[in-house]
Amino acid sequence: MYSTTRRLKIIASALLPTAAAGLIIAAAARPVQAADMNQLSMSYDIEDTVAPAEQAAYEAGVKSYNQCLSKHGFKFAVPALNHVTGNTYMYSYVVMVPDWAALDTNHAMAGVCDAEFAADVNPHLLSETAAVTTVAPGFSHYPNNTAPMTPLTEVISFTLKPGMAAYKAFTNGVKAIYAAEAKSNWPYYSELDEMNYAGAGAPDFQLIIPARSWAEIGKPESPSVWKMLANVDGQRKADEIHKSIDDAIASSEAHVDRYDPSLSYAPAQ
Repeated sequence: MYSTTRRLKIIASALLPTAAAGLIIAAAARPVQAADMNQLSMSYDIEDTVAPAEQAAYEAGVKSYNQCLSKHGFKFAVPALNHVTGNTYMYSYVVMVPDWAALDTNHAMAGVCDAEFAADVNPHLLSETAAVTTVAPGFSHYPNNTAPMTPLTEVISFTLKPGMAAYKAFTNGVKAIYAAEAKSNWPYYSELDEMNYAGAGAPDFQLIIPARSWAEIGKPESPSVWKMLANVDGQRKADEIHKSIDDAIASSEAHVDRYDPSLSYAPAQ
């Protein structure tokens, strides 16, 4: 595993992160160790799907696999996430790596446990996919430029229309929003992860929104993202950015993840 994420009612709801400043973040926003968002941030993300009848055996297999990793000194943290909306028989794992070169080390170190994974986990899988996710500077908004840690995460996936025009419109628009968030000290936090080498049918980007509770997820932001943007850049500019982002998106979907410490791997300190 380790060696080898809705169309929105309105686009505003996709780009309105929920306030967060809690304990354990889920999903690709670095749940176990905080990440400095002043530099490129990345991870190796895995998504597993299991059949309901295989769930208990699958989870036992993952725990056995993690024991093997620990025995062999695997040094990368791997938070585990349960999908608690959408397909609730899906699991995500976020291998925390500092850079591209660390992926080589990750794969080599995990390779010693491939046999255990094949024996204990593979028989219970319906499917497994993986991607390298990156967060470029300027595509996150966190207190002190550090991802907070919370027990829940809203994950909103975006598939863009084909071509560089849509890509540039989307990324330029989102970056302008993040710049306005920083300038106005908007008290709602998120990051935008770009999905690399994710395979056919995968989204292009995921908006990662940490949350301390369901109540926080459901609470409207005040001011709204578009009101905040208009306050910073003016109403006309905010409307242009809103339209350019909306026009670039082909589809989107959302789900909520919950951090699962029992399936997570933490290296020895």
